[in-house]
Amino acid sequence: MHLFIALNLPKKERTRIHKAGRALRDRDLPVRWAEPDDYHLTLKYLGDVRGDRRDPVEHVMEKVAGSTQPFEMTIQGFGAFPTIRKPRVLWIGAEATPELRCLKQDLEWGLAEYGFERETRAFHPHVTLGRAPEEGGAGAFRGLDAAVAEAKHTSRFTVRSLDLMRSRATKSGSQYSILRTIKLTGPR
Repeated sequence: MHLFIALNLPKKERTRIHKAGRALRDRDLPVRWAEPDDYHLTLKYLGDVRGDRRDPVEHVMEKVAGSTQPFEMTIQGFGAFPTIRKPRVLWIGAEATPELRCLKQDLEWGLAEYGFERETRAFHPHVTLGRAPEEGGAGAFRGLDAAVAEAKHTSRFTVRSLDLMRSRATKSGSQYSILRTIKLTGPR
């Protein structure tokens, strides 16, 4: 099973992001856009996890959630990886607050104890809105920088839980399902 740990966004927030992203979707870009129900912020991609390794993952999640109190998250700023001129992923960012960074690091360190490789790349919290094929032709993304600059969205909500998610590849893109939700119950 392909698993990852994520923060799922409230339905109202997903709807607002989708509405704000219309400025990008209306540009007829060669992008496979994500459905609003799939909007999430990945904290840790685990890859293909055998069934017997799921228990340690959930144990770490429980431990981290038990020491993390609910916190505010700000979503704002559209962008692209690796570059705006030749994007593979179009996204909206999340503010990398100390609470979000600590949650990410606590998961990384806890999972490393069970043999999961620690992420060494810088953490750029974001919600993926769409993916572009590698073979996008020259000029296919002309004007994307202006569209990203014009698209505006800022919102704030409380993160109250984290989710163990499963990803399945299909012809139309990835399908996600929540396997377990664990509430943040850290001391106040």
